[in-house]
Amino acid sequence: LKSNNTRTLGMLIPNSSNPYFAEIVHAVEDRAFSAGYNVILCNTNDEAHRQGSYLQVLAERRIDGLIVVSTGQDSTLPTQLAGLSVPTVLVDREIEIAEQPCDLVETAHMQGGQLATQHLLGLGHRRIACISGPAGLVPSEQRIAGWRAALAAAGCDHGDHLLWNGHFTSQGGYDAMHALLRAGTTPPSAVFVCNDLMAMGALCAAHERGLRVPEALSIVGFDDIELTAFTSPPLTTVAQPKQRIGTLAVDMLLERIDGKRQGTHQVMLQPELRIRSSTAPWAEVKQGTAA
Repeated sequence: LKSNNTRTLGMLIPNSSNPYFAEIVHAVEDRAFSAGYNVILCNTNDEAHRQGSYLQVLAERRIDGLIVVSTGQDSTLPTQLAGLSVPTVLVDREIEIAEQPCDLVETAHMQGGQLATQHLLGLGHRRIACISGPAGLVPSEQRIAGWRAALAAAGCDHGDHLLWNGHFTSQGGYDAMHALLRAGTTPPSAVFVCNDLMAMGALCAAHERGLRVPEALSIVGFDDIELTAFTSPPLTTVAQPKQRIGTLAVDMLLERIDGKRQGTHQVMLQPELRIRSSTAPWAEVKQGTAA
């Protein structure tokens, strides 16, 4: 059986232009290479037909195992993966595949949303809006649930009028922040933005509206991509353990390829708050004098 190994792993990611995925890929490639494996990387753009086409190519290349990072917009994926029948590790999305156990590595997204919101509550903010990714994406929904739970526990408003959806891109965050600030209701003193790219767009929109961050508006992101240390101001964010996610995914996959484990293995990693300069204590005086 061993002689059939191609020493090649496949990896599907939804969007190679998002630095979060790029950083996970980097960790996967490093770990795989050190174990003597090559990685074939496929960027699906969350399109079902492209995903299916790539899986066919990977099957023809006789990969030894597959790592799937999926945002969950494609309902055909379980069927496609069942047809491939190779050891598979999922990142951030649990997929039920008939007669094929899959391992799972994920971040505790709900706890991350709570961490971000509790940080803002601790600074005295009470009106905290949320800019989230597309409705229906599990990680995004879990982060929103964390935001709601923290606000509810503090007795603060957590209604849908404080929730704004957008694409998981800088443009998405920029558009959502402009929409939020145009809404005509009492503006929030802080915003939890469900990914860092969106938070960077939101920062830009706040600057354009003449709102100083963090003096007039505090912003927290999610992911801790490298760029966030260099935004203006540097972004407070919830860090996902990207290096650990990538390394664990490869280790779990190689264990399964080597026949060391039969049952499924699910690991949930805890996020951490990285406090930088985009959040500050809420002060009514600042609210009144905001440009």
